[in-house]
Amino acid sequence: MELPLIGVQASDAVPLTVARLIRRIAGKAWAPPLALIAVVFLTSWPLMIAAEPAGAQLTEPENYWWFFLVTSATVGYGDFYPVTTAGHLVGAYIIAGGIATLTTLFARLAVVIDNAKGRRMNGSADVKAADHLVVVGYTPGRTERLVDEILADIDGRRLVLCAAPDTLSHPMPDRDVDFVRGDLTDEAVLRRAAVDQASRLLIDANDDNEALAILVTVNHLVDACHVVVALRDMERAQHLSYVDTNVRCVHWHHPRMLTEELHDPGIARVYTDLMTSGGDNTYSVALPSGLNQITFGQCQTMLGQRHSAILLAVDTGGELAISPSWDTPIAAGSVLYYIGKQRLRPEQLSV
Repeated sequence: MELPLIGVQASDAVPLTVARLIRRIAGKAWAPPLALIAVVFLTSWPLMIAAEPAGAQLTEPENYWWFFLVTSATVGYGDFYPVTTAGHLVGAYIIAGGIATLTTLFARLAVVIDNAKGRRMNGSADVKAADHLVVVGYTPGRTERLVDEILADIDGRRLVLCAAPDTLSHPMPDRDVDFVRGDLTDEAVLRRAAVDQASRLLIDANDDNEALAILVTVNHLVDACHVVVALRDMERAQHLSYVDTNVRCVHWHHPRMLTEELHDPGIARVYTDLMTSGGDNTYSVALPSGLNQITFGQCQTMLGQRHSAILLAVDTGGELAISPSWDTPIAAGSVLYYIGKQRLRPEQLSV
């Protein structure tokens, strides 16, 4: 009793599979022109066989496909050609079918390209990238400045902007930036921006609560990604560290520091330490008159060996030189800016 039922199911599965395959092919952009040229080929061959003399080389299978190809493409090499009037009419039919096919194909391709461009502009396309940078959040004016700074030092990586639904179209179409739009706390939206494959990620949300919510979602997607978060209230940084101990929080009002931390992980901690009392700090001291004949390199060496300090810049009286060449002469009275453990007096610089 079971065998006939199995046989019936198997026989029904074949046409069902074929029907599904046909529907899938029919839905493709290239299906109509492909179907058109196939019909022209299958109808023109028997017509050409009937029109041409028996045994004509043109109608042989190994020759006719070539003749059909060059004729339908309106190239016409002339190595094979019909010799009868009826054959000429069949050739004209092939030419008309080829022109119609190419016209349909180009029209379909134009639609596909236009749709792809539209998806890119409205942020609905999926980004295929790895080891790239992602900016999550968009604020008009501010994000453009951040993006310009990132692009200036992006080191060949792609940049993706992921914005909220209220950003209806690509806000920076003139820049080399991919665009994804959607709920920034939705895992599916972040996956469309390939956040799970990114190496750098900047969260620049509308407020700190949204930044925390985005980080929670990001934390489920990434493993070895350097995540930087812009915060209005730096006291919230501890809350974000509960989600990810490796997250780097930077004050929202320091966009330059955000981009520097994005490119050079850990640099924000250096700035924070230098701006915090205790430990190394930034100081200035005037060069005494006894050191009138000294170069930047000699001064750097002296500060390092005697005071474990690092010379950053020199003000020679209105002109600031940051890390000049070591043979740059420094005149007496010039102001030295350095990093050290304590403030130095001018007399401590004397030879």
